[in-house]
Amino acid sequence: MKVVVLAGPESSGKSWLAAELHQHFGGLMVGEYVRYFIDHHQRDTCLADIPDIASGQLAWEDAARAEQPNLLILDTHLLTNKLWSQTLFGDYPAWLDSELLARHYDLHLLLSPDDVEWTADGQRCQPELTDRQAFFQASLDWMQQHQQPALVIRGNWAQRRAVAFAAVEQLLADTLQIGIHP
Repeated sequence: MKVVVLAGPESSGKSWLAAELHQHFGGLMVGEYVRYFIDHHQRDTCLADIPDIASGQLAWEDAARAEQPNLLILDTHLLTNKLWSQTLFGDYPAWLDSELLARHYDLHLLLSPDDVEWTADGQRCQPELTDRQAFFQASLDWMQQHQQPALVIRGNWAQRRAVAFAAVEQLLADTLQIGIHP
């Protein structure tokens, strides 16, 4: 099983690209639990919600892993929960670190906020590019610090799709050179 994670700031194309990858390559796709949580509770989240949100994300991910698909595409993972908690509330549950590092991810596709427009959707809250760039940098810093395999995705929508497709094709063929590729 190969596990691909879409990571990065809001409105950078994670959900769109996850769906594109799933449609093209098949496998299983896991969405963002936080969107379900917000839709279900119909309110803004608070720091006390983060354990439930993170646990829900893990439950969805672990259920998909248990099915052992050839390809598992994660629209997000605990890094996003951690960084949003830090951004919005200045803190996060410490157990997110160990749970995040306890799972193997074959490739992080880290989407840059540059070159694409921010789009409001009722749940997004970072219309300023500088805020999204800071979130991107925090994601990249974490991946570098923890030596996670990552590929930075930039450019317009077509370029993002082409680079991601090529990376997943290489991953599935076991020809992808693992490391951080800016």
